[in-house]
Amino acid sequence: MSHYLKFVPEGVEPEKGAPSADRLISGNPEFTTWNLEEAPGGLYAGLWQSTPGKWRISYDEWEYFHILSGHSIVTEDGGEAVTLKAGDRLILRPGFKGTWEVIETTLKDYVIRL
Repeated sequence: MSHYLKFVPEGVEPEKGAPSADRLISGNPEFTTWNLEEAPGGLYAGLWQSTPGKWRISYDEWEYFHILSGHSIVTEDGGEAVTLKAGDRLILRPGFKGTWEVIETTLKDYVIRL
């Protein structure tokens, strides 16, 4: 087993999903997730893509991500909107609550730590 991981989805079966109905605010977003790493202790890494829409998000974990393409807006409850485009990076900390709005289909790579 190698001690590195290339972030490429080839050969990885994507998972399809969508926000739950109770979190959906607008649109009909569809998620595609390529889970490239699931390590003991709750570490996950991969690629995620969503089509346009808006939904509520709530984090109990740490997530670092890098936007590869598209346009999204993340807004923390009571905070200002953060516009995200290709090249932008963000960390969402445990306890983050707010909304994610995909304006243009967005692709990101991510690392999540529970």
